[in-house]
Amino acid sequence: MTTKMFGAKVQRVEDDRLVRGTGRYVDDVALDALHVAVLRSPHAHARILSIDVDAVLDVEGVHLVWTHEDLTGAMAEPLPLLIPHPTLTEGRTQYALAKDEVNYVGEAVAVVVAEDRYVAEDALARIVVDYELLPAVVGIEAARTAEHLVHDDVPGNVAATTEQSNGDAPAAIAAAPHTLRLDLDIERSACMPMEGRGTAARWDPDQNRLQVWTSTQTSTGVRAAIAAKLGLDLGQVDVITPDVGGGFGVKIVHPWPEELLVPLAAKTLGRPVKFTEDRREHFISSAHERAQVHHVDVGYDDEGRILGLDVRFWHDHGAYTPYGLIVPIITSTQLLGPYKPGAYRVRFDSLYTNTVIVTPYRGAGRPQGCFVMERTMDAIAAALGKDRAEVRAANFIQPDEFPYDHGLIFQDGRALEYDSGDYPQMLEKVKALVGWDEFPALREEAAAAGRTLGIGLACYVEGTGVGPYEGAHVHIETSGKVKVATGLTSQGQGHQTAFAQIVADALGVPFEDVEITTGDTRRMGYGVGTFASRAAVMSGSAIHLAALRAREKALRIAADALEAAVEDLEIVDGVVSVKGAPESSIALGTVAVLSNPLRYAFDEASKAATQFSVGDPGKPPVAEGDEPGLEGKDFYSPPRATFASGMHAVIVETDPDTAEIRIVKYAVVHDCGNVVNPMIVEGQIHGGVAQGVGGALYERMAYDESGQLLNASFMDFLMPYVTEVPEHIDIDHLETPSPLNPLGIKGAGEAGVIPGSAALAAAIEDAEGITITAMPISPSELFALRAAARSEETR
Repeated sequence: MTTKMFGAKVQRVEDDRLVRGTGRYVDDVALDALHVAVLRSPHAHARILSIDVDAVLDVEGVHLVWTHEDLTGAMAEPLPLLIPHPTLTEGRTQYALAKDEVNYVGEAVAVVVAEDRYVAEDALARIVVDYELLPAVVGIEAARTAEHLVHDDVPGNVAATTEQSNGDAPAAIAAAPHTLRLDLDIERSACMPMEGRGTAARWDPDQNRLQVWTSTQTSTGVRAAIAAKLGLDLGQVDVITPDVGGGFGVKIVHPWPEELLVPLAAKTLGRPVKFTEDRREHFISSAHERAQVHHVDVGYDDEGRILGLDVRFWHDHGAYTPYGLIVPIITSTQLLGPYKPGAYRVRFDSLYTNTVIVTPYRGAGRPQGCFVMERTMDAIAAALGKDRAEVRAANFIQPDEFPYDHGLIFQDGRALEYDSGDYPQMLEKVKALVGWDEFPALREEAAAAGRTLGIGLACYVEGTGVGPYEGAHVHIETSGKVKVATGLTSQGQGHQTAFAQIVADALGVPFEDVEITTGDTRRMGYGVGTFASRAAVMSGSAIHLAALRAREKALRIAADALEAAVEDLEIVDGVVSVKGAPESSIALGTVAVLSNPLRYAFDEASKAATQFSVGDPGKPPVAEGDEPGLEGKDFYSPPRATFASGMHAVIVETDPDTAEIRIVKYAVVHDCGNVVNPMIVEGQIHGGVAQGVGGALYERMAYDESGQLLNASFMDFLMPYVTEVPEHIDIDHLETPSPLNPLGIKGAGEAGVIPGSAALAAAIEDAEGITITAMPISPSELFALRAAARSEETR
């Protein structure tokens, strides 16, 4: 009997290949390729007066050198602004190679293609660029002051000002019995995937066809961009995403300059061409995130219920806006978390600075919003002298209030309407998991031993599974094997396992017989991408629907072969049989043979489908409205996002002398609806928590006033080691199924990282008795806060 796979802790099928080092990444393909090296601006802001490449032209092994002057047509135009927005009135994007001006250290200025990377890099050193230095705008304060401008034609460095509201927040605050004001700050950081960006391309002149391999989160998006920029039909471009060594959001941006320059060079030279990003390039020329400054006004009653919440914030989006306003829009809407303020207003400015572009990084604006709301909840509790969990509970949306419409517009242009959840139950679960009620006794015991402990709590809601759609194709081979293709890409999420579980259940086939292909436009030309915790919701639902279509056809064909009614049949372990009469059966592979009427027999199995063996001579071999083959294809398009949720609680110990911060216990309760594979979800949470700890305690991008990144290497950029992340994470699941998709699932990919800074800030504040308003926080910063607090006490 086929074991139900949905909900089972199935070991990931990808892992054996990857941990043995037999994965295949972009740098492993096109081994005969020419290599690309990119000359990048050493200045944060400068006018390009001239570029002299003459010294490169005679270098042995150099095949091509380009500056912007060498680009024509669409390639000479700015890169696309991927997600326009009505309030993004001053959107700007860079060129594939800088034209006239550079606006951040690392911007691409020229490109060399050579026999190998060594020759290409040596050739770059011969290019002479004459720059006129311009004042650099670095950081939110400088951008707001606007003494200098990043782009001369953008007043005040403001790309967009956006406001949303529900109710009259200022009036509600003015009428509230209690009010508070807070100023909060999250610094700039960035993701560090093991594999940086990479692109390889080969042009086939005989077929006029381009084949591209790229480390991306959207192979279909890159395909469309390449076709548009190179003047090719979509059908002339194949984009394949092989194994990807981590994405975390940076690889959803497209097209990167190299994703266009490499295919263009391959087409121009008639040779395979490859670019592999090095680590310094990733620091200075990919993407960053997080940096925001918030001002909060809040009014509340004696129970801590928020009557009015007014938030004003400033978002640093770097030198350009290729991904629109997605990050600050998410911050502005997801800030509300599981709460229902009486009235809410939010307004943000998205600001230009002479720094690396800002696009989504795992969490994508949610960590900032969560930090702001949870710090506000803690401040209310402190002001009222109430338990922090009680204040949160007083503000929760209740289980019987779903669907809950906040009266705002989410990042997908649809209503911010929560579909399901049970926040009170989740709070009880996380309190039990961390030992919230027992903590005072634990603290007292630790204090007696000279140790300082603190406990923190943070809640969040995460919009997942945003549209517009994903699709899937399910094909049952004559061997009985099932080949599945979907358009989005994989970067370690376990898609080959979780999607196979969905297919195995829907079709009634062994899990081992299902093979999943992602991110290959030759197999699935339509898709959107892997981001916003959407893969399981979107492709999972599409795969389920496509498998049901294949099942429906299989049962229909088998019913004819077995002379039985469709409703009397079942599929178990890849065999179609009459219920209660297993001897009357036919293998699914044989059904696949019968689905394709043949003129020629190639083996014993195919004889069953030839013209003298099967079919009614009085009817067409393929019925009207039908088609050969045993397969199903379908798409899933949601009415709006589905909203997952979670709560994290953490106990920390702070060293009285060194101010080092150690995590003693970390607990997570998460609700992603029906869970396809609990082991994979827990793995996602573990990885997210590690990144959340990094963002809270270690990782930051340190720019000087001239726009130079001071820590652009792993020698200087701090990341948590295994010794710094929690040794054990206590995890519990709550399942409130989503009514918006056929599987009742919600996303889980970003859950672990979202509340990290908020929970740790709360725990450190609880341990030290010092208000924490900015993250990340280092031991030296905590030491300085202690000194400032002592100085304040002595006044």
